[in-house]
Amino acid sequence: MLAGGTARRLGGADKPGLRVGGRTLVDRVLAACAEARTTVVVAAPRPVARPVVWAREEPPGGGPLAALDAGLRHVTAARLSLLSADLPFLTPAALARLHAVLDADPAKDGALYVDADGREQYLTAVYRTAPLREGLERLRNGPDRTPGVLEHGGGGQARTGGLSLRRLLGPLDLVRVPDEEGVSFDCDTWGDLAAAQDRIREHGHVLDEWISSVKAELGITLDVDVRLLLDLAREAAHGVDRPAAPLTTFLVGYAAGRAEGGPEAVAEAARKAEALARRWAAEAK
Repeated sequence: MLAGGTARRLGGADKPGLRVGGRTLVDRVLAACAEARTTVVVAAPRPVARPVVWAREEPPGGGPLAALDAGLRHVTAARLSLLSADLPFLTPAALARLHAVLDADPAKDGALYVDADGREQYLTAVYRTAPLREGLERLRNGPDRTPGVLEHGGGGQARTGGLSLRRLLGPLDLVRVPDEEGVSFDCDTWGDLAAAQDRIREHGHVLDEWISSVKAELGITLDVDVRLLLDLAREAAHGVDRPAAPLTTFLVGYAAGRAEGGPEAVAEAARKAEALARRWAAEAK
């Protein structure tokens, strides 16, 4: 994850630390790539929601290609996700789709999203590691090397400050995936940030966004049937008393936790409580 930019269009604000839905942008991206074996964040270290490996480009502030170069030194996998730290709507499913597309075409170097305006989103993408390393080496040693810009620093670490990321990624053979859900939307301006904050409160999005935020805040990875719990809350509120709704759903979660169960345990406890609420209501008729 590249998280060390200057955010000039935001007046130099701490862009990764800006919040959408109560969570920082960097933490929202970290949640989307939580399945990664190793997560490397290229930026100055900061408090984040889960453990990561920190790296720093040389020189600091040297641009996205220098940041990728720095992060790549910590990568041992044959494939990586390359992400910016300002993607409020990125999801695990969106990354899984890119990996599946790349799996289906072993000859390709990577897969990236293309937004509704036709722009290639190089920082919402997955790449095979070998072509990235080979491309960096060509930039260091090739005939089009820019004198004084691409050099080797101390300890053998390549200095790639000042070069465009497109110089490396543009020539790669990539699968271009239409971004139909807006997962590659990034927050470059204050207007973008406001639009993202408004979008999560739109009808049809707000509940899922809220549940995701609560789970992230509490460190919960369990996926449950939200509709089942809402049905339970409705039965408890109508058949017993309105305050019974939140208390009953809490007790269902507590019971499932005590049983050390997964989604099935939550569903079973919810069904039992819902049946009890219906029996309770039937007695009042």
